[in-house]
Amino acid sequence: MPALPLLLVDAFTDRPFSGNACSVVLDASGLSGELMQAIAREMNQSETAFVLGGNGSRFDVRYYTPGEEIPLAGHPTIATTAALADAGRLVPTGPRTEVTFVLRDGPISIAYEKPASGPARVVMTQRRPEFRQTLDRAATAGILGLGSADLRTDAPVQVVSTGTPQLMVPVGSLDALRRARLDVPRYVALRAKEAFFSVHLFVLEGATPRGQTFARHFGVPPDRTEDPVTGSATGGMGAYLFHHQLVREHDFVAEQGHWMGRPGTVDVHVEGTPEDVCSVSICGTAVVVARGTLDIPR
Repeated sequence: MPALPLLLVDAFTDRPFSGNACSVVLDASGLSGELMQAIAREMNQSETAFVLGGNGSRFDVRYYTPGEEIPLAGHPTIATTAALADAGRLVPTGPRTEVTFVLRDGPISIAYEKPASGPARVVMTQRRPEFRQTLDRAATAGILGLGSADLRTDAPVQVVSTGTPQLMVPVGSLDALRRARLDVPRYVALRAKEAFFSVHLFVLEGATPRGQTFARHFGVPPDRTEDPVTGSATGGMGAYLFHHQLVREHDFVAEQGHWMGRPGTVDVHVEGTPEDVCSVSICGTAVVVARGTLDIPR
């Protein structure tokens, strides 16, 4: 097998070495699932994206963490769109180009926006939000190294999915958010029991004056324990906040990663009413920081 094009892209930022890094492998149609998983472990990013085929505006794409394939994720969607544009595979048809990624569980809609000046923006429309089971507040807080009093009482601890189920945990203060620490064995057991992918903790204030929320996101080994800036979970958080009327605006700015030295910004848009959240989209910029090839063993 010939060497495959490989790009490293920082998503949700317009500056290199910020936001969330993603490895993007092009021309990956000949790779088995086992080999894609091995490559994702080797890359050791939050996710590695594989473009299996497509051209113009429709592409077959798969996402892997170091531990497993996942059905949908935000930051690799932003990164992969930017990588395809950088490689000349995505050809803009105007200021806004509609793009479709066919993922493991079906297609998603993306818009690639290229203004006359400034960086390109990628808008990802996620799947219709599903508000699933609620979890015990005190027990969940303990697994996160917090007390029940550290969590907000005006909204539940709840699993929300906009394509990937995430556990939403509303935290009462930046101080409590900073103190959160994952009890990995207990968390692994909770994750298996409650059928969610990872956990998203957030407060209703930004790390900078621009942000309206600030978050931390935890996974489990062999994945990275903490993710700098998350896309699908931020979309789920947006739907959750609007549904529970903690945020009443249809548009707001989410911030994440600042405490990890990788600040990132996500523009969130929610459609519908609190009783019927129809859709949520996230928007961000991305920077290609490396271009090269990946040698595949024969």
